[in-house]
Amino acid sequence: MESTIVSINLFGAVALLLFGLSEVKNGVQRAFGARLKTGLAAGTRDSVRSFLAGLVATIALQSSTATALMIASFAERNLVAPRMAQIVLLGANVGTAMTAWIVSLGIGWLSPLLILAGVILSRGTSNARKGGGAAVVGVGLMLLSLHLIGLATEPLRASAALSAFLAMLDNAWPVALIFSAMLAVLASSSLAIVVLILSLAATGGISTGLIIVLVLGANLGGAVPPVLATLRAPISARRVTIGNLIVRAVGCLVALPLAGYSAQLLDILPLSHDKLPVDAHLIFNLVLAMLAWPLSRPLAALTARLLPEPKQMPDAPSYLDEDKLSTPVAALAGASREVLAVGDLIESMLMQAGDALQHADPSKLAGISTLEGRVDRLQHQIKVYVSRLGQADIGEDNRRRAMDVVDYAINLEHIGDIIERGLLAELAKKISRGLRFSRDGHEELTRLFAITLNNLRMAQTVFATRDAALARRLVEVKEDVRRLERQSAERHLQRLRDGRAESIETSSLHLDMLRDLKRINAHIASVAHPILDDSGLLIESRIRQAG
Repeated sequence: MESTIVSINLFGAVALLLFGLSEVKNGVQRAFGARLKTGLAAGTRDSVRSFLAGLVATIALQSSTATALMIASFAERNLVAPRMAQIVLLGANVGTAMTAWIVSLGIGWLSPLLILAGVILSRGTSNARKGGGAAVVGVGLMLLSLHLIGLATEPLRASAALSAFLAMLDNAWPVALIFSAMLAVLASSSLAIVVLILSLAATGGISTGLIIVLVLGANLGGAVPPVLATLRAPISARRVTIGNLIVRAVGCLVALPLAGYSAQLLDILPLSHDKLPVDAHLIFNLVLAMLAWPLSRPLAALTARLLPEPKQMPDAPSYLDEDKLSTPVAALAGASREVLAVGDLIESMLMQAGDALQHADPSKLAGISTLEGRVDRLQHQIKVYVSRLGQADIGEDNRRRAMDVVDYAINLEHIGDIIERGLLAELAKKISRGLRFSRDGHEELTRLFAITLNNLRMAQTVFATRDAALARRLVEVKEDVRRLERQSAERHLQRLRDGRAESIETSSLHLDMLRDLKRINAHIASVAHPILDDSGLLIESRIRQAG
């Protein structure tokens, strides 16, 4: 029964430590999240600043995992070079070691004061005050948990079972390293396991060599959660966390055979045995940072070989060249060609929908959803690419062209949505129910489909050539479509009044398809508006002015 109570007290204290860590991380992100991310991104321009950025961010967040995930997301968007990302994580490793060292300073008496101050601060109205208050409470809980862990492990000093277990680990250092690493993975925190080792060291029943090995295991296990969190992330993000795991794994494998010699050296130094785990933790990460720093470039190359870019899929961009971002004209030319490729996909979708209308064949509709998914992905990649180009001073003409590219990509994506969610569903309903449009209604829809397809091809030409006369023609055809849609709707209503059976059965489908085709043409014609505006051929309002 006594062992059960001790276990509950110990696990509860560790859980409180993990909760305190999460409160600090969430509070800091709430109070300073945007500025912290901006500072971390801005601090990766050179090696020293990258290291300091990782160190400061980790001390602020109390979590090297959080820092690793943030910098991985930056690498995913190409906001930080792979080499700098690895250096940031070296700083993060030192930052978490410094955090453990600070926590062990014996300032537990501050815990009630910090919790009180944090609760008072969190009652503020601003997000900064609430987040800061939560972070202060989290620090207070961490200090309190350290005190509770010490109380919980006090009965263990006389435990024969613990002594036997530690003796077993002392005689099997690889097993001890793996055991400590597994605990760090389960806790998702190397800091929590180092603090637990700190409490065990205070019992006096653990050798210096075993302390070093357990600390090495905590470091190794602490690199695993970021890897697990980015398993489904893009390759560029996974390379960052894998690189950090490689650095820690190699460091632990090199340090493990030297643990005995290191223990002798630490015993000679005037260091407190009670604080030895945090000292060893800090020393290991400082030495590892100094040794791995010069190897950051080969490490980035190694992760690129281990995790190569996947083969280009059919929906991967063909013209968005990263190397051309430094040359705005070339980059915009590539983005324009990519948008035209999206327009070709939209044309294929319209042709398949038109074929399904003509032949009542459901197989004609099978590929529309796949094409729409490709349109969504490509237009998103185009927007991201052009937004990165806009971070620099590219000149007013290039900036306006960039906006035209993004606007056209967005309009094409909207057209794809209308085809998939509107025309596809309507045609599938017609075919599955065996419905038939009246002869006149079918001819009206077929004509409108053909006009829409021609307008899309005209819009592609207008976007590529920026021809003002052709742009004006495109807008005029849009008005023709509006008139045809209205006339077809009126004729359809007349057929309903005449009691024609086909028109009654397909009434809602006919009107819905007319509406969708009109909306598609409106999006198509929008490509002409910037060109007509530049030419002074577009008025601001179609409303007739009074007087």
